[in-house]
Amino acid sequence: MTAAEWESLCDGCARCCLHKLEDEDTGEIFFTKVACRLLDIQACRCTQYAERCELVVGCLDLRAEFTQFHWLPSTCAYRLLAEGKNLPDWHPLVSGNPRAVREAGVAVNAFAIAETASLNPADFVIEWLV
Repeated sequence: MTAAEWESLCDGCARCCLHKLEDEDTGEIFFTKVACRLLDIQACRCTQYAERCELVVGCLDLRAEFTQFHWLPSTCAYRLLAEGKNLPDWHPLVSGNPRAVREAGVAVNAFAIAETASLNPADFVIEWLV
């Protein structure tokens, strides 16, 4: 797969840019409303995409570390493909509509909050409706 094809799998929801917590006993991943400091919440895009892995501890390059997909949201195309599942109808590659991810309520722009030093992500755990 070319780099462009790989990048086209991203639906632009930015769910992967939310802080996550892992239960030490079960390994279960919990997402929070708290967005990475590099995320432009309204655009659902990383402001420093090319340098993100150097600037944010724990940010992964999926192309280099694709075996670690369990922490991605269940709607993520990278995770779905790794699990042998189909892309959802609202995915831009399926629907042909780049706005479909927002129209489906999957994008974080409607609820994410900016990361600050005073926030405790554990206070902002969420459950996905979609």
